[in-house]
Amino acid sequence: MRSRHAMLMFAFTFAAAACGSSGDDGKAGSDGTPGGAGAGGAGAAGAAGGAGAQGNPGPLKPVRLLDERIGDWKPANRARLNKLLTDRGVASPTFDPSKRPVATFDWDNTIVKNDVGDATFFWMLKHDKIRQPAGSDWATTSAVLTDAAKAALNAGCDGLAAPGDALPTSANAPCADAIVKIYDGLKTPAGEAAWAPDYATTTKINFAYAWVAQLTAGSTPDEVRGYARAAYGENTAAPIGTTQTVGTVSGLNGYVRAYEPIADLIGALQDNGFDVWVITASPQLIVDAVSSEVGIAPNHVLGIRSVVTNGVITSGLESCGTVAAGANTMITFDEGKRCWINKVIFKQLAAAQEATNPDLTKRQVFAAGDSDTDIAFLKDATDVKLVINRNKGQVMCNALNNYKNKWIWEPMFISPKAPKTTPYDCPNIKKNDGTIGVFDEAGVAISPKSE
Repeated sequence: MRSRHAMLMFAFTFAAAACGSSGDDGKAGSDGTPGGAGAGGAGAAGAAGGAGAQGNPGPLKPVRLLDERIGDWKPANRARLNKLLTDRGVASPTFDPSKRPVATFDWDNTIVKNDVGDATFFWMLKHDKIRQPAGSDWATTSAVLTDAAKAALNAGCDGLAAPGDALPTSANAPCADAIVKIYDGLKTPAGEAAWAPDYATTTKINFAYAWVAQLTAGSTPDEVRGYARAAYGENTAAPIGTTQTVGTVSGLNGYVRAYEPIADLIGALQDNGFDVWVITASPQLIVDAVSSEVGIAPNHVLGIRSVVTNGVITSGLESCGTVAAGANTMITFDEGKRCWINKVIFKQLAAAQEATNPDLTKRQVFAAGDSDTDIAFLKDATDVKLVINRNKGQVMCNALNNYKNKWIWEPMFISPKAPKTTPYDCPNIKKNDGTIGVFDEAGVAISPKSE
């Protein structure tokens, strides 16, 4: 893991200029997350090159570039990222410390290998941290569970605990199996659909992802952060390739690793004055509990935000844009990521939060993601769009199409996928809104693409 000492060396000289320009709304979140200044590690605005032979100022230089000792980057991508640091960071003559350039990263499988939300959810099941819902009514955890899913959950979990009390999922496989299979496989143990077909996934929410946050109901924010830190510790200590069994469901990912090249990139961006954020479809409380492991402050994480009442998490979800509060249909997923970036970082009014901002100065200059559901915020980036290749069709069609030469892609830094031997069938890919075909930022259809 990258040390933060280099970032802290510059914090004092940059802090006065950066204070108040972090993009955070400066308020405490409903879960008690503090607002205020940006993430640690802002670059020093005064890091200039040395004087010339006649005493004239030399050209400005970045505080640092990517660490050459950390390999893995394609040479052209390393050069492109270093150019971004030079062109938009503190070395740029146009750098304005009151309007720092924003960089946004997806978390799971972009910053870290595997999924921290999954890891924490599985840890909760193995440590009896999920509670019996009110009235043993699983519809209170998600309104779009099918009748078959609710029946399977009742069959597996009824009678094990009173409403509000912890379910003994560590010792009761039928209950654990029902929860895991409905979440991970989207089906009941009997193979029936667990999520209403019109609602399982939209361009604004994945209801299974949201269910992880909703099943933390009854815990406090600090308790959930504790679960996340415990799960992260176990999963980062496990050897690469480890799998685990929850209930009787085997083969589940059992390890997590931060990608060292991405952690180095985050540090280099921060050292050069960029305002770095995480935008994730995992729960806010899970990711902000461990984001400091790669140098990102908790108040620079945008994840699924639970409604907290009287210090206790509920199954309600905070909303964004024009989606009504309490609808539980807008999270940091796909187009919802764009919405939350516009809402929290760029402070757009609700009516404008769901659309791409035509003002380029109010968009991220850099974005990194790995999934088709990162496509909206990747497209919004003005300078560089980095894709970690997991053979996902929509995002790789865009990366290989390389609209206006803004896209770059890298194999996964741990256990990369084998190169795809057939083209991505971009014209026939079905997207979350039900439409067919992949289109670039100008709305032009993308033809089949090969790696």
